[in-house]
Amino acid sequence: MATLDPKAAAPARASWQLARSAVEPLFAGQRLETGESRLAHADGMASILRGIRDDDELIAAAYLFSVYDDLKNPEEWIEKSFGGKVLELCADLRKLMKLSARARSDNKEANAASQPEKLRKMLLAMCGDLRVVLLRLASRLQTLRWFVQNPSPEAAVYGAETLQLYSPLANRLGIWQMKWELEDLSLRFTKPDVYRAIVKDLDATRAQRLAFVQAAVSKIRSLLAEHHIRGEVSGRSKHIYSIWLKMERKHLTFNRLFDLRALRVIVDTVGQCYEVLSILNENFTPIQSEYDDYIAHPKPNGYRSLHTVIKASDGLPVEIQIRTKAMHEFAELGFAAHWRYKEAGNSLGVNSAEEQKVVWLRQLLAWHSDVEPPKAPGFEDEMIYALTPMGRVVELGAGSTPVDFAYMVHTQLGHRCRGAKVNGAMVPLTHVLKTGDTVEVIAAKTGGPSRDWMNPELGYAAMARTRGKVRTWFNQQHIREQTEKGRNELDRELARLGKSTFSLEALAKALGFESVDELCLTIARDEISSRAIEAVVNPQAPKKQEEAVPPIPLKSSQQKQGGGKSKVLVVGVDSLLTQLAKCCHPVPPDEIIGFVSRGRGVVVHRADCPNVRNLMERSRERLIEVSWGKVPDDAVYPMEILVLARDRIGLLKDVTDVFIRLKINITKVNTQSSPDGIARLRFGIEVRGADLLGQAVKEVLGVKGVISARRS
Repeated sequence: MATLDPKAAAPARASWQLARSAVEPLFAGQRLETGESRLAHADGMASILRGIRDDDELIAAAYLFSVYDDLKNPEEWIEKSFGGKVLELCADLRKLMKLSARARSDNKEANAASQPEKLRKMLLAMCGDLRVVLLRLASRLQTLRWFVQNPSPEAAVYGAETLQLYSPLANRLGIWQMKWELEDLSLRFTKPDVYRAIVKDLDATRAQRLAFVQAAVSKIRSLLAEHHIRGEVSGRSKHIYSIWLKMERKHLTFNRLFDLRALRVIVDTVGQCYEVLSILNENFTPIQSEYDDYIAHPKPNGYRSLHTVIKASDGLPVEIQIRTKAMHEFAELGFAAHWRYKEAGNSLGVNSAEEQKVVWLRQLLAWHSDVEPPKAPGFEDEMIYALTPMGRVVELGAGSTPVDFAYMVHTQLGHRCRGAKVNGAMVPLTHVLKTGDTVEVIAAKTGGPSRDWMNPELGYAAMARTRGKVRTWFNQQHIREQTEKGRNELDRELARLGKSTFSLEALAKALGFESVDELCLTIARDEISSRAIEAVVNPQAPKKQEEAVPPIPLKSSQQKQGGGKSKVLVVGVDSLLTQLAKCCHPVPPDEIIGFVSRGRGVVVHRADCPNVRNLMERSRERLIEVSWGKVPDDAVYPMEILVLARDRIGLLKDVTDVFIRLKINITKVNTQSSPDGIARLRFGIEVRGADLLGQAVKEVLGVKGVISARRS
């Protein structure tokens, strides 16, 4: 390793001159992986940068960023000899070089459709000193120029990466000349046949086009002077890449392009814009179909300008844009900036940290090197960009952890995450990631997440998206457990009925369920009775039940005696205390049966109540026959209605309105919502009889989203 003392050079020399003198002996005979001389590459970068911004620190960094492999303590030497700002530029540029190397890898995942935009965002986010973007662009442009003189198969790879990553950045910064050259050279390497065909067509008209632009600019300037309008007039020829892009997008031939020649007129006021338009229409032949007034009718992004196409003296079209200085500044640096509406898929927020960086860089480029540049604001990135070991860029919220990273890569990887390595070193799952980190997730083969990950105070997951996925996993796990529980109960019930081989799919369909799992889940939630299952698998069971407890017809005299307070006549014991069972809530004219309890008198059940079956097996001798007595018109009976419905806003109100409309008193309401979007509404109501109950159930079933409604 070498040691250098640049201070031995003449003190009057600029930093970049000192830097070049220092690295010249180091770079002697050395070449980059492209084959280009290291010193020639640095000289080329410096030349490009001077054309953009003559910044001494920036140009010095162009010579120094690659000395890391040649010196013992390169960072200490750069900072001591050239200052901390130059060191920061060099360090950041090396990071971007590594990112670029990954972008050129053969890994298909890294080159997925969503990756270029994330790579561009990552590139900006990685920059401490934003001027490093200019260094990276200059380096890439110099490499492409080298490939022009020294053809290589690698040129196509570099060209493709440039179109995806670097020319859009030059576009955002408004460095048009660099953007055009980057794009044209990239097209030359990626689509050589297309490039040569367009060059041939352009060469045939190049002299005429250049002559026209010069003549048109002079003509329009003269017209403005005659009408005492102060304005700036500039002309351009469309570059090769944009010609190809327009031909591809609009399926046009070369001869049908109207904007190969274009002019821009910038004036002081809106009134002058229309005055210039009038002057042009008087002196040239306009193509009316190509006129657009974006001043009276701005674009949705706020862009304002007049666009027109005129026929020149040679009969060929030329596009002209007319705008004020304020419109031009807004179009270039504001919300309607060229890169905002020209780049497909751009998703930057209006006040995002990336946008602020772009605006600041464009403002910086507008300052001369001998003037103090605008101070960079303190950007707070809302997003960070980390890499998988295979080079895929993962976009995360600021403060994200390896757990967030794992879930962003794949939900199942997040569930099985057990540890992580960041830049090759083991870290805790609460480690906060930063842009540029390479994260390797250590995952178990099976298992699930921890409930701790849902607690933001513990620091395992910074993103609400991650916590939501963990919560969903536990909800689904609960549903799986409930489904398994219901399946076991169903198997036991079928075994009891001697129907173990009965088709579960047929049973679910007969009971109105779409799947066996849905039936099992309903059984686990006690939302279906075993009697309903028995009625499907053994249709004769209900008749046997009726025969087991035959009702005894009452004499008319006995019925007349039944006007007691209980509203129920107990056969042979009129004065015996009676009460209605709360498990099945019988109501006239339900078939009923009584059970003589200890201390509570006779408890009246519906004949089909599941509890009656158990009572017949254990205490058959205490069951007695009962019948409804005379029911007064004002008698009401408490009962419960269970409603299952798709959860939505206003559901409870709509169901309640049914009961209110039928003048049914609601005594209580209990609602629950499951993770799968099903709402369970249990109403305690008082009804006068089964007829009114049936009408209520029918109308509730007609409410939007209701799946089922039944007595509980």
